[in-house]
Amino acid sequence: MQRSDYLLSQLDVLEAESIQIIREVAAEFERPVLLFSGGKDSIVMLRLAQKAFAPAPIPFPVMHVDTGHNFPEVIEYRDRRVAELGLRLVVASVQESIDQGRVQEETGRRASRNRLQTVTLLDAIEEHRFDAAFGGARRDEEKARAKERVVSFRDEFGQWDPKNQRPELWNLYNTRIRQGEHVRVFPLSNWTELDIWDYIRREELELPPIYFAHTRQVFERDGMLLADISYANRGDDEPAFEATVRYRTVGDASCTGAVKSAAGTLDEVIEEIAATRITERGQTRADDRASEAAMEDRKKEGYF
Repeated sequence: MQRSDYLLSQLDVLEAESIQIIREVAAEFERPVLLFSGGKDSIVMLRLAQKAFAPAPIPFPVMHVDTGHNFPEVIEYRDRRVAELGLRLVVASVQESIDQGRVQEETGRRASRNRLQTVTLLDAIEEHRFDAAFGGARRDEEKARAKERVVSFRDEFGQWDPKNQRPELWNLYNTRIRQGEHVRVFPLSNWTELDIWDYIRREELELPPIYFAHTRQVFERDGMLLADISYANRGDDEPAFEATVRYRTVGDASCTGAVKSAAGTLDEVIEEIAATRITERGQTRADDRASEAAMEDRKKEGYF
């Protein structure tokens, strides 16, 4: 018997696993949706969904929970990419939730709309009757996300119970839900930040320019560099200055920090990521610093 020398690379294995998850969920659920913000993880998710169904189009819409405080470069990329692929974009607006009295906007220096996204997301899932929502969360990002299953059950209130999760032995997923319940699906669970960047390089994926070094007006708060924008509520004791920075993760601009960096190319970013010992959310997301269990508390309520 001739020995096969065919070996899959690490990225090939991860890609195959993610595509299998996407296909299985699309087959098992009636109304899936892919959460797409224009960030690097959701960009990779979109490419995986393309490959999962090629040459047919992606058979479900994409949705962005829009705080209204996003980076303009990311929104421009989001709209352009969705148009290129001919996808239906559902925009769930936090501003509309505020206007309708569904949530109350925070006030004060450290006010953010990030937590308000939970109600907006759950309302959109109910309105459109989505029964499965693909998300780009990875287990290496944050300890609460490390607890997640690939197919993560949400009850009729959209809540997550970390102590009552379904087993996923041998990559078999329990997709049974009752009316009003739904699941969150995380095909990138086993990827790392470095895997994401390596895949972006291999697939030659375009990214919003803020992922690469650029000059920006920023100010320092709690050891983080925040963009000097009106809704960041910069105080008089927080002077703005110009710096060469880039973003490791993209979210609400009022609580997403930049890092000082001269990495202007994919290769330079990958070299920088390979050397870092701090997770992207731990370094650049102010909302995750509210408490030791900030992310887990939000996830229990129905957050991403």
